[in-house]
Amino acid sequence: MRFEAGSNEEGRRLDRVLKKLFREAPLSFVYRAIRRDVKVNGKRVPGETLLTAGDVVEVFLPDGQIEALGRRRPAGMPGARKQFGVVFEDPQVLIVDKPFGLLTHGDTAEKKNTLANQVVAYLAEKGAYSPGEEKAFAPAPANRLDRNTTGLVLFGKTLPATRALALMLKGGEGGSGYTEKVYLTVVKGTMEGPLTLKSRMVRDGESNTTQVLPPGSGEGLMMATDVRPVAAGKGFTLVEARLLTGRTHQIRVQLAEAGFPVVGDRKYGDREANRLASQKYGLAAQLLHAWRLTVVKGAGGLEYLEGETFRAEPPERFAEIAEDLGCCMKMKS
Repeated sequence: MRFEAGSNEEGRRLDRVLKKLFREAPLSFVYRAIRRDVKVNGKRVPGETLLTAGDVVEVFLPDGQIEALGRRRPAGMPGARKQFGVVFEDPQVLIVDKPFGLLTHGDTAEKKNTLANQVVAYLAEKGAYSPGEEKAFAPAPANRLDRNTTGLVLFGKTLPATRALALMLKGGEGGSGYTEKVYLTVVKGTMEGPLTLKSRMVRDGESNTTQVLPPGSGEGLMMATDVRPVAAGKGFTLVEARLLTGRTHQIRVQLAEAGFPVVGDRKYGDREANRLASQKYGLAAQLLHAWRLTVVKGAGGLEYLEGETFRAEPPERFAEIAEDLGCCMKMKS
């Protein structure tokens, strides 16, 4: 087998490219093959070698073995159920609206019906991605939403675009200003004015929870969120939350700590508000929506997106619950 590294293999380690190519093979096989049966530009090289576009990779294994260990068809293809909405798409970037209840990536309980797999199937079916030709790249999300958080998720359709999006989203942390990410949620309590929430956090991996520490604490990571009330009524408030950092469960845990727990949030929320939400609306998870993303500064070939704002309107169920709680959904964009 012989192939030439392209732009989607540029800068990737040889061992990781081969692991993607031989999805059915254990790591021990991949590293043994690198030592014995693989050459790059006619030479044996270590697995950590970074490939450059144009490098010729030769794999000296029987065709039958290569086929047996080769790329599996991506989960859900063809005809994968498309549950997401397309917000924006061009040759480099796909921005989608993730629905309630769908995992961004697979976990131990669900590996097939995920947003990532649905997007791969969607792009393959329309001819924008060819899993049979790509050696190590599959379109991947640059950000991640919890299963029950709805809204904007960004995908790179090429490896350079995926890296650029990751840089831009990470760059938005700490105020460096690559992107502005705004969420909508409904909280218990009447918020009278805007808040800037600053604290530190530590994660408990076993319980999958975030603990809030005072901002002056020497422990944990800093997290900060700007919150603005949009509408209030009946003891609840519809708010915009603008992320200044991007920590796990940041909005939910900071709002709860500030006395404004997110409606439906079983980890950090208010028991009475959650009981109301469950009994009246059948809501068993947080009412949280990734609503708006503005590209302040582009990078890595995506500079053309500077100044663009992308929106995913809240689901009908979100709007119905918010309005029933007295929070008008008419918002300034």
